[in-house]
Amino acid sequence: MKHRQRGIALISVLLVLSLALLIVGGLLRSHHLSLQSSGQVLQQLGLHQLAAGGERWAVLLLQDALRDPEQPVERMPDWKALTPEFDAEDAQILVDIEDLAGRFNVNSLLRKGQIDQVTLKRWARLLLLLEVPPVSLDQVGALHELSQLRLLDGIDGALLQQLEPWVAVLPVEAALNINAASPLLIRALGEIDGATAEALAHQALASPWASVQAFTQDPLISGLGLSSHGLGITSRWYRIQVRVTQGGRSLQLATDVEHDPKALQLSVLQRRFMPVNNQQRSQ
Repeated sequence: MKHRQRGIALISVLLVLSLALLIVGGLLRSHHLSLQSSGQVLQQLGLHQLAAGGERWAVLLLQDALRDPEQPVERMPDWKALTPEFDAEDAQILVDIEDLAGRFNVNSLLRKGQIDQVTLKRWARLLLLLEVPPVSLDQVGALHELSQLRLLDGIDGALLQQLEPWVAVLPVEAALNINAASPLLIRALGEIDGATAEALAHQALASPWASVQAFTQDPLISGLGLSSHGLGITSRWYRIQVRVTQGGRSLQLATDVEHDPKALQLSVLQRRFMPVNNQQRSQ
């Protein structure tokens, strides 16, 4: 009888130890997951701080350019030469500055409640070049975010992603800066072939046009009868994009800024963290 009781007691002790081991194991796993989660939060915070540092660096670069009367910032579209990739704290930081006036301004389609016919033709050509189905924007007023187009029938996230590298949401008076326009946007201005558009974009980098008239009368396109309507050689709106990669993780910060040509000051319009996008505006 005593041996039986001892056996039962031993089994009870083993059960208690097993239960204790299970509890301790669960606590250790929970602690490990908590440490992992905390590490991820700290790493993400570090990425945010590095991205913010890259943004501040780009803002200083823009401000310095604004102070140079011999080289107006609007005449400096080739920012890639000034914004190299660099390393910091075991992280890679890539900073890019883009002139948003070099994109198609969707708000320029509607002027004083009427569809601007010249701009409408350019919009149609742009969609054709992008192989995008026709999109009518006469149902909307002034936009504040490109995502507002999702309210229209037939526009989904995939279509917006395809349009995003080529369009901007700027004030209606913002002209297309021909000194910063990509070959694709130049082609959208009229019956301009790809090779000519490439040559014009390259020329803008080497020797920016001093006037819209000089552009429309360029020997490469002077016989096409291009309209100067809605074109310009200056800008006030820029996008600073900072991509940070560290420890296998990546983060991209996009900051839109506007500069005041009188006060020579920059103001931040919006900041947003975006998915890393490898799409290039190479067309």
